Amino acid sequence: MIMNIIGLVGWAGGWVLLLVVSTYTPDWVVWAFIPYFLYGAYRVLTQCKYFASAFLMLRVLRAYPWQILRSVPRGLTRRPDVVSEQYGWFEFPNPAFREQPLPLVFPRHLRRSWWARRMAPRAKPHLKAQIETLWFAGDPRFIGLVAAPARRGTAPRRLHVLEQRMHVRSGWRFADWGATPDDIERGRRAGVRPVQP
Repeated sequence: MIMNIIGLVGWAGGWVLLLVVSTYTPDWVVWAFIPYFLYGAYRVLTQCKYFASAFLMLRVLRAYPWQILRSVPRGLTRRPDVVSEQYGWFEFPNPAFREQPLPLVFPRHLRRSWWARRMAPRAKPHLKAQIETLWFAGDPRFIGLVAAPARRGTAPRRLHVLEQRMHVRSGWRFADWGATPDDIERGRRAGVRPVQP
């Protein structure tokens, strides 16, 4: 969250500062600043989008504790059982039926490139090794938060929200996955909307 605030203040402040500087300088200086004016405005809007994701992460962490998982199946291909946009996926065991894997997907491409470089089939072994152990908070029937371990493995970093996007027409219901009313309510507290029984 601190980095989001610093980024927002930096991009917006730089934009305003260059606007003030350009009013007191010759016209050619304004033309030199045009690329920053355009890109700076885009970055301010992008930084604002990060706040919603940060608040969702906070809600997930309030509802679910961290777990450390090893060798979690993952991929960048499209899964036919998942609807809407997907930019990669992890498969986690269903908490009610451990033998049943459920996919959680990256629903947006923002800040996903770090993960994609490590999940790619042709990724170098040292990059793949960085996500062999994962920090996970959530319930794969609803929503999850995934993170890579810090260099010493003592804390999570590179947090990213994953969502359950299996379609209702697939025939699965949350009750079929062993979700109790308490599980569904916990999912609602974590920010899942709408949650079907």
